[in-house]
Amino acid sequence: MTTAREGGAPATEGLPPPRKQFGQHFLHDRSVIGRIVAAVARTPGDRLIEIGPGRGAITLPLLERHGALTAVEFDRDLARHWRLRAATDLPDLTLIEQDVLTVDWSALAGNDALVVVGNLPYNIATPILFAILASPANIRDMIFMVQLEVAERIAASPGSAAYGRLSVMVQQHCMVERVLRVGPGAFQPPPKVDSAVLQITPRPRSERSATPPLLGSVVATAFQARRKTLRNALRGLVTPAMMETVGIDPAARAETLTVAEFVALARLAAAEAQA
Repeated sequence: MTTAREGGAPATEGLPPPRKQFGQHFLHDRSVIGRIVAAVARTPGDRLIEIGPGRGAITLPLLERHGALTAVEFDRDLARHWRLRAATDLPDLTLIEQDVLTVDWSALAGNDALVVVGNLPYNIATPILFAILASPANIRDMIFMVQLEVAERIAASPGSAAYGRLSVMVQQHCMVERVLRVGPGAFQPPPKVDSAVLQITPRPRSERSATPPLLGSVVATAFQARRKTLRNALRGLVTPAMMETVGIDPAARAETLTVAEFVALARLAAAEAQA
């Protein structure tokens, strides 16, 4: 099997240059590559998926370590490259030539659990994450590189300035751990911002609560008016009296509520809407 060059960076001869419209910044730092690959813990029965193999900085070490990988690539020139490699010297590589936002994750998983890895395009990182979280597929683990600001929002705790809709919607079902921070110099071309690698692990099914149908609406409304009290921000959705029945102070602000408290508010809003 052909593997990465010494230092973890793959050969790039014949590969297309980064495309701005796809938000492509190709990873080349060998230390960062090594830490990402080390964070991927695939167990028997897992199917390993990479979103955007790019030039293979993570793809090739993952193949060498785990022996099988499914890659999702939308760039037709890069897809052509990986299609050729899969047909010649990388028989353990399965290529899906598709926009990742249209992937049917349940069909891809089948009866397997998915471990999903990727250096996500900054311009669609959040939609990708929401699409995966909304899928009924059995996702066991996710290792994603995203813009640092997005990573901080995903991992934020109540009371912090970064805490918001993204924090609540991800943490409702997942545990989030920051693996490492990555500077612009680790990429070609260098982005204008720092990045971070997150490990996002769905909680065991026994620990997950069902997502109330109005959770997204309640959370978005509350944080759109984050300087207002909940009494005012959620007017028309949840009454102050209803908030008090679940121990939430109507004079509090959205950024102080826990994920569980937002879930409780959403259930109240759903009950009120059906009354």
